[in-house]
Amino acid sequence: MFPHHREREQPIFSARAHVFQIDPATKRNWIPASKHAVTVSFFYDANRNVYRIISVGGTKAIINCTVTPSMTFTKTSQKFGQWADSRANTVYGLGFATEQQLHQFSDKFKEVKDAARLAREKSQDKELANTALTIAAPQSPPVMCVNGPEDKLFRSQSADITLSSEKERIKKMLSEGSICEMNLEAELFTLQDSNTKLVAALHEANANVEQWKKQLAAYQGETERLREQLVELEAHGGQGPSDLLKDELTQSLEELEALLKAKDEEIHILQSKKAEYHEMEHDRDEAMHRLRETEMRNSELERRIQNSEQNLSNSLEERDRMDAEIQRAIEILDIKIFDLNDLRQGLVKLIDK
Repeated sequence: MFPHHREREQPIFSARAHVFQIDPATKRNWIPASKHAVTVSFFYDANRNVYRIISVGGTKAIINCTVTPSMTFTKTSQKFGQWADSRANTVYGLGFATEQQLHQFSDKFKEVKDAARLAREKSQDKELANTALTIAAPQSPPVMCVNGPEDKLFRSQSADITLSSEKERIKKMLSEGSICEMNLEAELFTLQDSNTKLVAALHEANANVEQWKKQLAAYQGETERLREQLVELEAHGGQGPSDLLKDELTQSLEELEALLKAKDEEIHILQSKKAEYHEMEHDRDEAMHRLRETEMRNSELERRIQNSEQNLSNSLEERDRMDAEIQRAIEILDIKIFDLNDLRQGLVKLIDK
């Protein structure tokens, strides 16, 4: 008895990471899909020529994603990356322990995506060749007068396949643009929240600075007054209780000078926070600019999709018209063949006589 061999999916790369999924309600927050780091693997199915990303937590499949040429893995921080799965209508996020692991996974993702693109192109070429053979195969005795319409039909169907592929590609580009726009909106939301907190902190700091300035002026006045008293006591050159009072005044003067130094340091810290606030404002403006650019690209993609749909509709109408012409040509050929058959039978009878 011979063993039955069957090709199965083989793992080609594995890494450990914390898995997250985008919140379907808000499209902004991440929801942990695993309590701890799990193994995330790339698999290759040689039978179907398909690549998949699979991760299992316990008995549950956390990730089961077929890699397509339109997918893009984006590194959003030093240890975190994400990609969108339009079939599952979700966005996956992976958090790695080191930056090196993130780079390795990103490189493998790009390699697998390119391999999936080549596999799809080969599959499309094979399907196109089969379609051409099917259309060109004779279904009845060869008749020269119908080769022209069949050739037009083949070109029409080829254009239909090309337009469908272009339409699918543009739709995927638009989907990626929407994901990018969603990420920019999330970044903008974070920046706006940070900006609000910084503005509140800056207002509070400004109020504290004014208060501290008043206290500083009061402390400086008190310091000057104590110094004058100290100078006056030294001028009198008194003894006994005057020496004790002099020591107290000296100690108070040192405490006030230490307090003044601490207040100066706090003022410097607040001024540095003000510089950070201006930097956050600059980041927010850049995010707004990128968001506007993404919206413009989405508008352009929508326009291209509309043009492709119009071209596809025109191509379908042309194909229907060619089908009608071919059907009429076939009917005429059937009549001619029937007449020729009658003529042949008449000639046979005439020869027999």
